[in-house]
Amino acid sequence: MSSWSDRIAVIRVRVLRLAMLAVTTVPALAQTPPPPAPGSQPNILRWPMPETVSPQGRALTTMMARAPVPDPLPPLVDQRRFADAVQASFGKTLSKRYAVEVRTSEIAGVPVRIVLPKGVSALGSGPLLLNLHGGGFTLDSGSLTETIPIAALTGIPVVAVLYRLAPEHAFPAAVDDALAVYTALRRDHPGRPIAVYGTSAGAGLSAQLVARLIAQHQPLPQALGFFSGMADFATPGDSESWQPLPNASRTLAEGMAGYVGKTPANDPLLSPLHSALAKFPPTLLVSSTRDILLSGTAIFGRALEAKGVDTRLIVFDGLPHAFWAYMDIPETREANECMARFLKAHTTLHH
Repeated sequence: MSSWSDRIAVIRVRVLRLAMLAVTTVPALAQTPPPPAPGSQPNILRWPMPETVSPQGRALTTMMARAPVPDPLPPLVDQRRFADAVQASFGKTLSKRYAVEVRTSEIAGVPVRIVLPKGVSALGSGPLLLNLHGGGFTLDSGSLTETIPIAALTGIPVVAVLYRLAPEHAFPAAVDDALAVYTALRRDHPGRPIAVYGTSAGAGLSAQLVARLIAQHQPLPQALGFFSGMADFATPGDSESWQPLPNASRTLAEGMAGYVGKTPANDPLLSPLHSALAKFPPTLLVSSTRDILLSGTAIFGRALEAKGVDTRLIVFDGLPHAFWAYMDIPETREANECMARFLKAHTTLHH
């Protein structure tokens, strides 16, 4: 097991395990789980690992399952500070591995990270990928780990929006920031092909951005990458019942109250499942069978397909929520390659 895997397992489970949307870094489970107590909450993460998962994936998720979780959780300010340190540390490792350059900048007054693949020195006027990172809407758990591999594998620059965070900034602040960056990139080069993608909270934000663009009759991205997210804050999906929720919440939407704020849960700009789905661009959805957002991802994909949208859903076996953002295993490489193929095909096709 690589040192990157070892470090991410211990750090993310112990400090960020419940901070990310839907306990994103909880592992699949230990090999020999104890029997559930009578009346205890179901937890699919404690089931035996299937042989269909790579040896590295089984070993890492088992180790992560055994790592203790802080109780109580650190204050949010400390979680954010540590999450930023994690991104900086692993970003440095990944930048060397994939030979990319990472720059910090601003676009339309919004802080961003610009990830340039090898041989690319500027954003230019060509294809571009816009990333909205995960982190439960409250911290940054992916502006580097979600972008560096994708930039390298596609050969396309990635702009990661460092949007305002909840609970200080409730909906629609994060979408406003994403819209400002997207609009500026379109204004500078009107014919530029752009694809938008995100993981976990970032997946939801990506869909919210598309719903806003449709409502405002603005040019849409060439494609949407919706990776393990939720597009409906009004109705919980079945996979939420498979494992414990953070902060004793009854539903994920309840746990995201700081982000939702006073917006009605069925507002189509907050819950894109209720928006004009027929106008959405081609969409790739990725999840896994032990993902607490499997239902949210699959339901959104089915709804898009029913409206005639070019929709593709890929589900990995046996792995936890958003594993590609923090697990150094063969399936992560496979997931990133799948995402990269889709995003590259739909941006270079229009250029």
